[in-house]
Amino acid sequence: MAMLPNEVSILVVDDEAPNVNLMVKILRRAGYTNVTSTTDPREAIALARLRHPDLALLDLHMPQMSGVEVMRALLDTEEFARPMVVILTGDDSRQAKARALSSGARDFIAKPFDTNEVVLRVNNLADLRIMHMRLEEKVRARTEELERARFDLIERLGMAAEFRDDDTGQHTRRVGTAAALLAQALGLRPDQVEMLERAAPLHDVGKIAIPDRILLKAGPLEPEEMAIMRTHTTIGARLLSASQSPLLDVACEIALAHHERWDGTGYPRGLAGADIPLNGRIVAIADFFDALTHDRPYRKQRNRDEVLATIRSERGRHFDPDVTDAFLAGHRHVRCQPA
Repeated sequence: MAMLPNEVSILVVDDEAPNVNLMVKILRRAGYTNVTSTTDPREAIALARLRHPDLALLDLHMPQMSGVEVMRALLDTEEFARPMVVILTGDDSRQAKARALSSGARDFIAKPFDTNEVVLRVNNLADLRIMHMRLEEKVRARTEELERARFDLIERLGMAAEFRDDDTGQHTRRVGTAAALLAQALGLRPDQVEMLERAAPLHDVGKIAIPDRILLKAGPLEPEEMAIMRTHTTIGARLLSASQSPLLDVACEIALAHHERWDGTGYPRGLAGADIPLNGRIVAIADFFDALTHDRPYRKQRNRDEVLATIRSERGRHFDPDVTDAFLAGHRHVRCQPA
């Protein structure tokens, strides 16, 4: 189904007022009532921001800015969808056409204007525009569907690892929620907060490879057992690495860094201070608090206030001081309750 003429937004730019008036008249007679025009090409971008044109009809030769310069400015912006550009010109040379086409023009309309030619070319581009919009919408819908499936798979991957030493399987979700709230308190951007909330549940995915005799051992681990347990960080990072997904890249970073310590005595790389990725520093404290305030097969939960006191005492040693302060300031809201 073709786009209706009155649904098409058109921008006309020509430094000669008679040409602008004639073009607007032709378009309006053909039903294109949503037309914006100017004789000053320097106004084109400002008008495009306001009107978001589907089509831009640009004179090729103008004194302040050429049509090609205006076109490049329109096509380079991220502030609105790129319009389809038609060049208006009396210059029929190959060089002029090649330059315009190589810069992004979709078509040409020759001067002096022929009414039938103008309407036919604009109609064709309007139809092409709606086809592009529908294709983009289908691609967007499919991408969102794939992202939902990916998030669902990632969530279950994290839960699969966590079910081995958490009967409820809720630890990963609680850590994700707590990490997001903490990131928000630290002033991270909304997109970073959302990414962290989705990635943090994979922090212990490497536990899949840890034997039950070590993972579920009731007493203290022997040195060689502890060495094996600590490999869950590097195993998790290997599982999540080399991905094309920004989400899995963040999850990989967290899996590798969430047991590092601010004073450099953590593992697996012994990073210290700001060398530890911020996402890892955030998840470290969220994971620590939740793990100690909930039952595990090998350990009963500890009193919440005692755990907060421990976190306070580890400020600047185990935990980033700024992250610790933000956590303690908002701990009444970061309760890590089941989702």
